[in-house]
Amino acid sequence: MELNNEFKVSVPVTEAWLVLTDLERIAPCLPGAKLEEVEGEEYRGMVKVKVGPITAQYKGIARLGELDEAAGRIVLHADGRESRGQGNASAVVTATLVAEGDGTRVSVATDLNITGKVAQMGRGVLSDVSTKLMDQFAEALEADLSSRTQPTEEPTKEGPSDTVVPEDALASSGPRRIESAEPEPIDLTSVAATPVARRVGPVIGTVVVVLWLLRRRRRRRRP
Repeated sequence: MELNNEFKVSVPVTEAWLVLTDLERIAPCLPGAKLEEVEGEEYRGMVKVKVGPITAQYKGIARLGELDEAAGRIVLHADGRESRGQGNASAVVTATLVAEGDGTRVSVATDLNITGKVAQMGRGVLSDVSTKLMDQFAEALEADLSSRTQPTEEPTKEGPSDTVVPEDALASSGPRRIESAEPEPIDLTSVAATPVARRVGPVIGTVVVVLWLLRRRRRRRRP
């Protein structure tokens, strides 16, 4: 299924580009997500999702694909698997950055394939959920950008360091662990409550009217 969303950040395109291509920086802004390690071009982490009383955890890998700064186009590939093997998810996320005043408008197109219990919520509900989660991400990202507007002083350098780490030693050191707090799971039932109620509400209203009419008809038939 394809999902389309938009959000705006109050920084110019050049700065927004640097931020949105820094997966380590933006990972904490993603609801329910945690970046656990980085190795080469691979970013490994997990996403917690809650549907009613059931909590699912997807572990996966994200990789930056096409990066066209001139066109403001970023393509991200992500693959994940539910930890109990009850569902898979894969996505190709394409973000396009366009200048808008002093800020940047980001259009996000997600080609999502998902199986398991989450997929049973249906395209309409997932679309509404993705919009709300994108809004939460944009708010967290804007807060992060605002907190970093003040320049920090460069530490005083006392002189060149005598310690040199060979490049081959860095390459063979294995994945770099990322220490971060455990995320709260995305409560899809709570996030989707309003859209679901909006869809089910008219049906419930119709049922109530039918029951009321039947009750009146029964009362009239009584002697």
